[in-house]
Amino acid sequence: MDILTRRRFLIASGVVGAGALAAGAATLTLSDLLATAGDRDPSGRTLVLVTLYGGNDGLNTVVPYADPAYHDTRGELAYSPDEVKRLDDTVGLNPAMTGLHGLYGQRRLAIVRGVGYPKPDRSHFRSMDIWQTANPERPGTTGWIGRWLDGVGGDPRLAVSFESAVPPLLAGERSAGASVPVAGRNRRGGLSDPTLAAFAAGSPGESPAQARAAACFADLRSVDQMVAEVRNAAEDAEGAEDAEDRPAATATGGARTSLQAQLDLVAQCVEAGVSTRVFSVSLGGFDSHADEKQLQAVLLGQLDRALTGFVERMDRTEAGRKVVVAVYSEFGRRVRANASEGTDHGTASNVLLLGAGVRGGLHGAQPSLTDLDDGDLKFGVDFRDVYATLLADVLDADPARVLDGWRGRRDDLFVPA
Repeated sequence: MDILTRRRFLIASGVVGAGALAAGAATLTLSDLLATAGDRDPSGRTLVLVTLYGGNDGLNTVVPYADPAYHDTRGELAYSPDEVKRLDDTVGLNPAMTGLHGLYGQRRLAIVRGVGYPKPDRSHFRSMDIWQTANPERPGTTGWIGRWLDGVGGDPRLAVSFESAVPPLLAGERSAGASVPVAGRNRRGGLSDPTLAAFAAGSPGESPAQARAAACFADLRSVDQMVAEVRNAAEDAEGAEDAEDRPAATATGGARTSLQAQLDLVAQCVEAGVSTRVFSVSLGGFDSHADEKQLQAVLLGQLDRALTGFVERMDRTEAGRKVVVAVYSEFGRRVRANASEGTDHGTASNVLLLGAGVRGGLHGAQPSLTDLDDGDLKFGVDFRDVYATLLADVLDADPARVLDGWRGRRDDLFVPA
């Protein structure tokens, strides 16, 4: 089910933010965002949420390579101690995550282990609803960032998704964030660059509507060029592992544009000083029921390159050094591999935090691989504790007002300002 179909499903069923998604959500252009350059408080932080749709296998992302139970239950899916990118004497990162391993060594990557919620649900849609509404007890009607947006005035430019539709997490009770889609903008063939440039140029004496049309065309053209450059670079780097050649996975969602392209647009907005405080981007395809090892390595390689390049770019400017990236998925996978060299839907997993302000290192205890809940990991950190910390330390908000009175918090994730 793609993002647009899922959005229609959510609106029809009333599960998440129906009123806001149906009436309040906006579709903007990059120019709309860039027009707000200089409107924000330069001391404020920016939050970038990266959703990994499909249920990323946390045990093969942050690998407990020294635990015999890992090798006993994973078989051919297990990574040997000499394959992983070691973090300490017990755990290491997936071999594809070389850039993030470097950031960890620089104390710019925080890994929160064993993150989940009570009575976990193994349905993609229900679990993602829980993560995006921050309401495990009952079906939510608004997203947690949408509720934050309600409390700061409801301007959709404050919370933006570079996806084809506004995700549920940006839908509030009275307002919703905006989408700035970057996929599907292929221009017509046969037109030369000078002709296309002429379409994008204004003319003396033209009407306001004509001027607006030219500006929009120029904006779309610049985005197309940026996306094409990123895609070409990714194809050169990935070769046979290009995203179009990887195995298909089911019910995963995620943007149709590469994560690197989405983050490049986020970077451009941050560097311009736009008013946006929250950006939502995504990568899909993690529903690895069969032949997982190669599929996940390709996806984690894409994630690694996109995040590493983004964090290094953000480190060059003062505004960029105030950016915090949070990476999550709707659930992890089962501890034991299945008969198809894959893993089935599980429970607790990892949340990754990146940026100059995070307290790098391992946070939370490694879940036991032998003391299980019906074959699944027991969570040790409630995801609402992580959200509360992001709300308080990044968005300067009262977590209890956004998270229905939730009082939990993590005091170990950020360096004091």
